[in-house]
Amino acid sequence: MPIGEPAKLLRIHIGERDLFDGKPLYEAIVAKCQEAGIAGATVIPGIEGYGDCPPGGGHPLHEERPVLISIVDTAENLTLLVPEVEQMIGKGLIAMSDVKVIRVEKGRRE
Repeated sequence: MPIGEPAKLLRIHIGERDLFDGKPLYEAIVAKCQEAGIAGATVIPGIEGYGDCPPGGGHPLHEERPVLISIVDTAENLTLLVPEVEQMIGKGLIAMSDVKVIRVEKGRRE
C-alpha cells in the first residue's frame, strides 16, 4: 500500500462471543482479510460500549464485551470485502472512513 496515498479504514464492531462457522467471528474476518490480500487488519478487544447494535442482541454490557476490527486498504479492495463481511455478521456495525497512510519506522516518517 503506497505511503501518503488516500486509503480507507473499515471498522467492524461486533461482540466477543459472535461466531462464524463455529469459530470466533473476529478470527474468521481476519482470515477473510488475509485470503483477500488486504493490507492490514487488527482485532481490538473492548472494555465496554453501547449503541444501536449492542453485541449479543441487547444483553447487558457486562455479559459480552465489544470487539473492534480495524482494517486498512484501498477503497477498491475494501469495497469488495464489505459484502463478504456482511454475509458473516449476524448483528454489528460496519463503518468506513477516509484515511491517509503514514508509516513510522525507527523514529522516522516515510
